[in-house]
Amino acid sequence: MTRVEVAIVGAGFAGIGMAMALRRAGREDFVVLERGASVGGTWRDNTYPGVACDVPSHLYGFAAHPNPTWSGTYAKGAEIHSYLEHVVEVEGLSDRLRLRTTMRDAEWDAGGRVWRIGTSSGTGASSGDDGGVGVGDDVIVADVLVLACGRLTEPTIPRIAGLEQFPGPLFHSARWDHSADLTGLRVGVVGTGASAVQIVPELKRVAAHVTLFQRTPAWIVPRGGDAYSDADRARFVADPSSLEALRADLYAEGEARFASRSGDSAAAAEAEAVALAHLERQVADPALRAALTPDYAFGCKRVLLSDEFYPAVASDAVSLVPGALAAVEGSTLVASDGTRHEIDALVLATGFASTRQPYADLVAGEDGQTLAEHWSGGMTAFASTVVAGFPNLFVLNGPNASLGHSSSVLMIEEQAGYVTRVLDGRSGRVLRVDPDAERQYSDEIAQAAASTRWMTGGCRNWYVDERSGRLALLWPGTVDAFRERLARADGSEFLPAPDAAHRGRELPGPDREPALEGSPV
Repeated sequence: MTRVEVAIVGAGFAGIGMAMALRRAGREDFVVLERGASVGGTWRDNTYPGVACDVPSHLYGFAAHPNPTWSGTYAKGAEIHSYLEHVVEVEGLSDRLRLRTTMRDAEWDAGGRVWRIGTSSGTGASSGDDGGVGVGDDVIVADVLVLACGRLTEPTIPRIAGLEQFPGPLFHSARWDHSADLTGLRVGVVGTGASAVQIVPELKRVAAHVTLFQRTPAWIVPRGGDAYSDADRARFVADPSSLEALRADLYAEGEARFASRSGDSAAAAEAEAVALAHLERQVADPALRAALTPDYAFGCKRVLLSDEFYPAVASDAVSLVPGALAAVEGSTLVASDGTRHEIDALVLATGFASTRQPYADLVAGEDGQTLAEHWSGGMTAFASTVVAGFPNLFVLNGPNASLGHSSSVLMIEEQAGYVTRVLDGRSGRVLRVDPDAERQYSDEIAQAAASTRWMTGGCRNWYVDERSGRLALLWPGTVDAFRERLARADGSEFLPAPDAAHRGRELPGPDREPALEGSPV
């Protein structure tokens, strides 16, 4: 058994960011549990050809760890993985990490006022595991549990008749099988989301032919961006202020981009025109162009960035099937339009279980209710971070903590700051979220989201939970608005301690104010 003040589950951006925030707040009694063989989360697991970030690299990192050596405007996946490993090394967090350690379950012990976390080591639960031998099982006893498990961790495998009997190489984009040589093969790709637009141009270079199954076309805008020269990187090293200024400019650009993504009519129309011009410029065939044109509002689904996808699809090396994959009959793929396609290998670029987080089944709070049961009608949390019925529990990168216009790392850092402020005012007491506070916050989110393109744009997206019909993943505002909202949390979101005369006295902070009409939240 291991006894700590704080147990963090996950060592991607969220888990590392939380560990850094705890250390800066003077809290050293913590452990980070990671099921993989290395840190990195998404950027460890996703190793498909062409994997890269679609957020500018100098904004996609921790504020305390600017990286002057990024190779270009958009960092490659392996670079981001190496960056996170570097941050762990510089921060001296290695001795707090338990790699190849999977959370089997976590249960709130009301009598002991602690979380009891069952773990298994050396289980090879992640594609990043190198098969190392673990040290066995352990129970972590912690005052506080932080779930930093990520939202894009468990691939979604579509239910398609005959899929399991496909005779050739078959794998999800997030579990790329590098032992499968796709050179000269007829490769099928299912999906046209963020991963597919990076994968298809790479497969075009090696496959005999690529057949792409598109259920819904995406809005795609030019990616642009250049490689940084040696001189650029030398300048960033010699003059950190230039790097700071670049990050500030990128932050401002991201905040300005919120308008076009959320549904501001003028901003959305301008962005849509850019996307349509990009499509027309790169796809000459009117019929193909029509098949690639979305029939829903710009911003309703995730807007993608690519300069290579349209040319690849327009080439003779790729065939676009404007419909879903309906069935698999041996090596023959049958599309929803009835067409049949002979394939040697199949890649599923079909996304992740985003609104139904797998870890939720493993976590039991008061009265034995699991987080999955609490979220059976859709994910909710006060401040996108704390959940009623789950004392001393914090969730990073969970309900309404993602962005459609800027870097999710910015949100993680704000959440980690909120957690440390709450812990500073805890004074050893149990933090129980007021259910009314969670409901009111969720209602604020719903009201702010009601008129956005994510809710009204005429598409089905992974931001909205089909069980509740509510926006569950995205924060419906800017990063500035999120920072301001968390700053207004004064502790009254927690039920008073038994000996407290008045609610709201337990935690220091600014006076809490209601959301202003017309504000993001």
